[in-house]
Amino acid sequence: MVHPCGLLTRREEPVPLKSISVTLSICEFVAGVSATLNYENEEKVPLEAFFVFPMDEDSAVYSFEAMVDGKKIMAELQDKMKAHTNYENAISQGHQAFLLEEDRCSRDVFCCNVGNLHPGCKVALTLKYVQELPLEADGALRYVLPAILNPRYCLSGWSEDSCLNMKTPVVPLEDLPYTLSVVATISSQHGIERIQSNCPLSPIEYHGDDKTSAQVSLADGHKFDRDVELLVYYSEVHTPSVAVEMGKPKTDSDCLMGDPSAMVSFYPNIPEAQPPITCGEFVFLMDCSGSMQGPMSKQDKSQLRIEAAKETLILLLKSLPIGCYFNIYGFGSSYEAFFPNSVKYNQHTMEEALRRVNLMQADLGGTEILRPLKTIYGASSIPGHPLQLFVFTDGEVIDSFSVIKEVRSNSLRHRCFSFGIGEGASTSLIKGIARVAGGTSEFITGKERMQSKVLRALKRSLQPVVEDVSLSWDLPQGLSAKMLSPEQTVIFRGQRLIVYAQLTGMMPPAEATGEVCLKYTLQGKSFENKVTFSLQPKLDANLTIHRLAAKSFLQTKDMGFRETPANDKKDVLKVSLECGVISSHTAFIAINKDLNKPVQRPLVRRAIPRPILMSTPVVMSSYNRSGKTQALGQKLKKKCRPPEEISPEMETARSSSNRTNLETRNTVFGNEHLVQLISLQKANGSWDLNEGLAVVLGMSLEDVLAALPLKAPSCMCL
Repeated sequence: MVHPCGLLTRREEPVPLKSISVTLSICEFVAGVSATLNYENEEKVPLEAFFVFPMDEDSAVYSFEAMVDGKKIMAELQDKMKAHTNYENAISQGHQAFLLEEDRCSRDVFCCNVGNLHPGCKVALTLKYVQELPLEADGALRYVLPAILNPRYCLSGWSEDSCLNMKTPVVPLEDLPYTLSVVATISSQHGIERIQSNCPLSPIEYHGDDKTSAQVSLADGHKFDRDVELLVYYSEVHTPSVAVEMGKPKTDSDCLMGDPSAMVSFYPNIPEAQPPITCGEFVFLMDCSGSMQGPMSKQDKSQLRIEAAKETLILLLKSLPIGCYFNIYGFGSSYEAFFPNSVKYNQHTMEEALRRVNLMQADLGGTEILRPLKTIYGASSIPGHPLQLFVFTDGEVIDSFSVIKEVRSNSLRHRCFSFGIGEGASTSLIKGIARVAGGTSEFITGKERMQSKVLRALKRSLQPVVEDVSLSWDLPQGLSAKMLSPEQTVIFRGQRLIVYAQLTGMMPPAEATGEVCLKYTLQGKSFENKVTFSLQPKLDANLTIHRLAAKSFLQTKDMGFRETPANDKKDVLKVSLECGVISSHTAFIAINKDLNKPVQRPLVRRAIPRPILMSTPVVMSSYNRSGKTQALGQKLKKKCRPPEEISPEMETARSSSNRTNLETRNTVFGNEHLVQLISLQKANGSWDLNEGLAVVLGMSLEDVLAALPLKAPSCMCL
């Protein structure tokens, strides 16, 4: 069942949320965010307001406070069930109460309740969080302020206890009754090269001779038609570093917050190695549910999600190495594979797959992703060809934890690479399945960087496995390091690696240093990277490193309100409450006891409208749960027997450089020409010299032939 955010007819009711103001501070690769929600009750009756909004799943929310008539009320983090009880009791006693919680089913959805908002009352609610910023393929650090929260699908057989099930008014984006403002400060000791955004910005102000800091703000009039994305380019991003942060005074010795914490950032210098002769089994899982018919964004001429996903898949198909195995699954309310079993990649099988990819449409109903996943994991392995799973979806599933759990339970036999398609894709699902299965995640919201993202993921899937990963510390006597991050088992070339540790024991004098060493083996050879650092801890009132360390731990243990095992739940509650970082088992609650007016009648309920991008009707019919649909038969009905193998003479082996060259083609050709060029490419990496290729190259066939060496073959490789 798809939950389309409640009421589909407009109701002329005042909305108590008036504005959202965000202050962003980016220092190196960590963002600190303070977001304030400003409420005012303009009605003549007391209200209870509900606001459901998206957050990046990497956000460590550590503070929630209310400002009521000049008085600040700090919220307390409590067990979620206890917080709900206290909230209801406070309202019934005539107090004002404020509740902030992470959704039970997904880490990237939050709900804020404002209880007993009296006529004329103004309240400012401020939440604060910190997060690591991911490193993009082109060296940019990417910060995203999620603004879009699309409808999500409830998986068959699962309860519907998500806050996304609240009835929420749907209004056109241009009619949203509240505003958004963002002010950002960026700083780096290495200097800032440039700042880019997908939204209009005010003029950027750089400070310092070497541009070590900058300030920028979102231009007025943001329409909530896209997530707010900032891309920050530093002069140097690959410098390893260690930051040591002072602990919180007067804290119990067994508490994570008590001792100093270290944040270690490595950029392992992994050499480029030749991939093994056997290349793997590549399985592509394509979302063909109704929501994929929506646009990538609300920008003019925005591509449909299904078309962007198909384009991405075609690029990957054309880039696979000869000799590997592959298969493609389309899924919605039901699913079907292109081939009964994975087939060997050659010209024949590639052409058949491309033909069927082009027939794909977003007409298969709901997002039942668990069923095809279980089928893929239940298939027999191909000896010598490790499974590499590529998932393409807009992530519109309410219960992301159940999907993550299924992927994690099969993590030892595969790697998962996920692609979030379009604005509002669930970061909880997309990042979560990649993290637990040793892969990487990418978000595709437009064509600007699609090719580089897709090919980066493929290159990583082809990389030889880095083994025996370990971290060792050389510290003064009496001082030791306790790892807080999960054990690292996968490292990719060109990837940043961040780990957290707690330093326990006697801290040495200020001038003392320590050393941390990352060791690993690649194709039988041993490698190591070392970093020397100062052991003098820095004071940070926000305890940023401690909070990020707690978040790293919670992402490993917290599998949702329903899915977390009992032993892990105990650890999650302990770390969450001690560190003040919210989890699916805890919630922030603030109570204003100064207001003590008995409630004479039930509070009037006001749900805050939230922006969505769905411009096409979501398919909602009985087949969503039955697992049967005629549409599936229309597009994927025909079973395809494995095509006959082509002759070895036709199967020209490709060098790795042929595939690497794909990464540079979008610097020569525009996006449109690149797609056309790839569509003409053969499985072995070559092109037939004909009029079609000449047109894409913008040349006549005669000129192309004249530019080639004498006695050139009738095909060529770039």
